[in-house]
Amino acid sequence: MQRLLTALTAALLCSACSTGPLLVQEEPPVIVAPGFKSAFVEPWKIPHGEWKPDDGVLRMTEIPARKHVPVLQHWVGLKTAVIELEYRQDVPAIFYIGCDAEKHVGRVVISPGSVHIAEDSVKPSHILARLPLQPVKGQWRHVRVEWTGDRMAVRIDGQELSAQHPFLATPKTRSWIAGAKSAEVRNLVIKGVQQ
Repeated sequence: MQRLLTALTAALLCSACSTGPLLVQEEPPVIVAPGFKSAFVEPWKIPHGEWKPDDGVLRMTEIPARKHVPVLQHWVGLKTAVIELEYRQDVPAIFYIGCDAEKHVGRVVISPGSVHIAEDSVKPSHILARLPLQPVKGQWRHVRVEWTGDRMAVRIDGQELSAQHPFLATPKTRSWIAGAKSAEVRNLVIKGVQQ
């Protein structure tokens, strides 16, 4: 009975999820909304892993010999950005959405039991804020990440998290998504204001 009540509560919370902006006042213009029906061309780059578009779904797979998680980069620098997507993993693992300058600037890290926002002025990354999450396997999860100025925010499963740090204001050259092991991505939209 307790499990049923917990599931119903989670469903009610999700149905009441906020869908509006987290940091931006107004939705910025769409920069790209790939349909995942053909191979990637500039300004996309695939430095790690295998990324295969298949009729609206992007399948990413880690190549163990490369010893790096799959990474897909979009080489357009955005000072204000909104990245929305849905992703699904059959094996609970880490999923990332981030931004770089010459090196990493900031990232949202979704692990099986939590989501956190980190900045990369130091190694290892400095975690700015963390929120517990229910582990999910084999289900589509909607994620919205925003950054503007020295702030970054994320909404996942109806829960919101935000953080502020001076290093997050570093001018960006690209955004990226990445994930451990394998995952599927759909409905990716990148909106923003360029540097």
